[in-house]
Order: sequence, then C-alpha cells, then structure tokens
Amino acid sequence: MNSDQAVTNQQELFGHPKGLLYLFFAELWERFSFYGMKALLVLYMTKHLLYSDDKSFGVMAAYMSLVYVTPMIGGIIADKYMGYRKSIFLGGILMAAGHFFLTIETPVFFYGSLALIIVGNGFFKPNISTMVGSLYREGDKRRDSGFTIFYLGINLGGAIAPLMCAWLAELYGWHYGFLLAGIGMLVGLLVFKRGTQLHVFGNKGLVPDLKSYQKRIYGLNKGDLVSLSAWLSVPVFALIVRFNEFEHYLVWVASLFLIGYITYILTQVSIKERKRLLVAVYFTTLYALFAAVFEQAGSSLTLFADRNVNLIGINAAQTNSINSIWIVLLAVPFAVLWTFLSKKKANPNSAVKFGLGMLFLGLGFLVFGMSANEVDQYAKTPMFYLVFGYFILTIGELFLSPIGLSKITELSPVKYVTFIMGVWFSANFYGHFFAGKIAKLTTVKEGEVSTFSEGVFGIISEAITGLSNTVVEGSNAEAFQQLYSYVSVYANFGVITIWIGIIAILISPIIKKLMEGVH
Repeated sequence: MNSDQAVTNQQELFGHPKGLLYLFFAELWERFSFYGMKALLVLYMTKHLLYSDDKSFGVMAAYMSLVYVTPMIGGIIADKYMGYRKSIFLGGILMAAGHFFLTIETPVFFYGSLALIIVGNGFFKPNISTMVGSLYREGDKRRDSGFTIFYLGINLGGAIAPLMCAWLAELYGWHYGFLLAGIGMLVGLLVFKRGTQLHVFGNKGLVPDLKSYQKRIYGLNKGDLVSLSAWLSVPVFALIVRFNEFEHYLVWVASLFLIGYITYILTQVSIKERKRLLVAVYFTTLYALFAAVFEQAGSSLTLFADRNVNLIGINAAQTNSINSIWIVLLAVPFAVLWTFLSKKKANPNSAVKFGLGMLFLGLGFLVFGMSANEVDQYAKTPMFYLVFGYFILTIGELFLSPIGLSKITELSPVKYVTFIMGVWFSANFYGHFFAGKIAKLTTVKEGEVSTFSEGVFGIISEAITGLSNTVVEGSNAEAFQQLYSYVSVYANFGVITIWIGIIAILISPIIKKLMEGVH
C-alpha cells in the first residue's frame, strides 16, 4: 500500500482521521505538564529560590530557548534512525523524569531537571506535530482545520495546567505543582501508546529503515545508542542553563548549523521544492519575531500581573491560563471559519495570515501598555486590560501558529519534513532568547534611565501609557517605577510589531508566488 492509499484508508471521526483524536489527547497531556511547570518557574525562582529578576529571566530564557532548539536534532534523528513513534516515547520518558526531579530541591536537580525536559522535548515535539501532518494527503482542505483542532489540544492542556498546578503549589507547596505536571506527562504517553495499540496511525511513524536500525555497534542498536546519548547530553544542557550569560555563543553555533544544513537541503531538492523551502524559512523567521514579543507571557507578564495588576479570583501563576483559555474558546470557531472561507474561495493565503498575526500581537501589547492610564494609587492596573490584551494577542496567535504548523508540513521537502518541523520550532529558540532580552528591559534599577523613556520611544510611551519617566520619578514610588518599566516596554514593542505585520501583508503577493500552489 502506498502512502496516499494509507492516508485515504484511515478510519475517520467527525470528518478527520481517527488518529488525530489520540494525538490531540497525547499532546494535551504533554502540554499540561509543560505549561504547568512553566507557569510556576519564574515565580518559584523569584519567591522561593530568591533569585533576582535578572537571573530568573536569564534561566527562563535559556531553558525556554533550548526547549525549542533540540527539536532540530530530534527531527534529524527521527528522519534517519528512530521514526516518529520511538522518538515520541523516548522524549516523553525524559520529560516526565525532569518534572519529577524538580521536586528535589538542590541546584544539581533543579538545573538537571530543566535539562531533562529540554532533551525530551527535542524528541517529542517535532515528531508528534509531523505525525498530525502525515494523517492528511497533500492539498487536503481539512489540513488547516485539523491542525487548529490539534492546537486546541495544546491549549486545553495549557489552560488547565496553570490553574491546577498553581493551586496545588499555593496550597501545599511548589513541589506538588511540579509533581502534578510530571503525572500529566505520563498520562500523555499512555494515551499515545493506546493509539499505537489500536493501529489508528496505520503505518505512520515507524522506524524508516528497520535493518539499519537493528544493526549493532558495541552490542547496542541505533535506538539504544540514541537513548544513551540523550541521557549523557543532559549535564551539557544543565550547564548551559546554569551559565546562561554565555548562551549567545550557542545562538551563533545553532545559526551556523541551520544555515549550513538548510543550504545543503536546497542543493538536494527541485526548484519547486526550493522555492517552497525558502517560504518555510521566511515563515519561521516571522514566527521567531512573533515569539520574542509573545513570550513575555510566563516571564515579565507574570511578574507584571503579580506586582502591578489588581488580580481578582486568580493568582499571578494562574494568569498563564488566560491565553490558553481564549484559544480553547476561539480555536473551533477559527477552524470552522477557515473551512467556510475555503468553500467560499475567500480564505486569505497563509502569507496574509502571518501578517495579520503579527498585527494583532502588537495590538494586544498596546492594550497592556494602555492599562497604565487607569492605574490606582498603589500602582495597580485593572485586570480587564490583562484579560483583553490576551484576547487580542490570542487572535494573532490563531492567525499564525497553527497555520504555520500546517504550512510547514506542506512546504517542506518530503525527505526532510521532520527536520524542517524542527527548524520551525527553532523559531521559539530564537524567540525565547530575545524574549529574555526584552524581559530584562523591564528590570530598570533605581537611578538608571529606561531605554524607552527618551526620544521617540519616550514619546510613544507617554502617548500610549499616559505616564512619563518624569512623572514616575516625581512619584518617588518604587511600585510606579516598576509599572513604568513594564508598560513602556510593552507599548513600544507593540508599535514595532504592528509595523512588522503591515510590511508582511504588503509583501504577501511575492510570498504567495513562491509557495507554488500551497495556500
């Protein structure tokens, strides 16, 4: 049976391949574990470990960026040796171990746990997304809708996890929150295993060359060697997170590797595939810019909520659920919208959607900046602005992120699809690296002048936030100074992101031509 026949003969459920349901729930629980831990991390470092904001942002940026660089390596290994299924199982086991070890409070286990999650995510993340793409034939109009539904699973986990893990952490202690995250990862693995037992994935995700895989070197087959290497790499990543001030060297190494390997792929594919691959690289670049601003969630936005927002009914860690809750509410309507517009031949092409995604992201951060116009005497802003800002940037995310997942599987040369999916996730590597730099701009110390308080930036800050650095200094209140440092950064990056979105929309006709028929 050829690949197209295998896809055609799959069992369907609600108009989509049945395998999507199992991947949906496996990813839901994996993301439950990931976002549950992420929601606690910055607050755990600043409140429990008593790290400075600077150090906490540095650790968070290094951890979150590395989580998204390892999928490149995991993608190559899956393509050549392991296949998707074995890679997903290995990644899930490593990530579960990382979450459980976070309950042991020593520096070795703290950084080692983060490293286990980093390595595990490299095997899990690109391969489960690629398996979703493999369920659909090229040109299948259900693809965008399927990926939006899959994205709903990601964000159901992301919505529930911070609420539950933060509740446990506050009630019983931080380590109970981390423990619950680890249990979530194990549940995700069990769901995926059940799907393989029921054969809902057909022949997808198996070892690409079983004879080569079984060939033994020093008594170990290639799968054993990969597993051993994965565990041995953990101390290396732990050291990078610990000494995150040197992470920029890794950025250069990763960039050179990416440029070199993509250049090699360009020489191995047809002209049509080459054009499409260049568009995939363009989309990945836009996504990296998107992530650099968007990923203030979980870092500076969490501390902003903790220090400068009048929270009602939830704590700062639980605000990490707001974005995911909006996605849960909006994902199905968006999936229906894309299908409806496709039938009407009015569905905007992906290049336009990416531009709109950037535009809405910028508008969301303008709302965060505008919240300072209604600040109270305690330097606290209304919670409405936080919730509404998340609503707008979530619309931007739905225009960009799930569509990107879908298009990458279509634009990538078949032979290299999992690696290119890893490249897509590397956008988060760059995004989180620069998100850490942006977050550090919010940590202006007493006596220092904010980058966004003078010149054009200062004018933008005052116009949007209603505050100026002079007013803040005159108030002689540390809380107001901290508020200004947050909202001035959000206002200016909101404006910058809007301009990037407008430019992306204007050049979309050129990008559409390069896509060679992919919508």
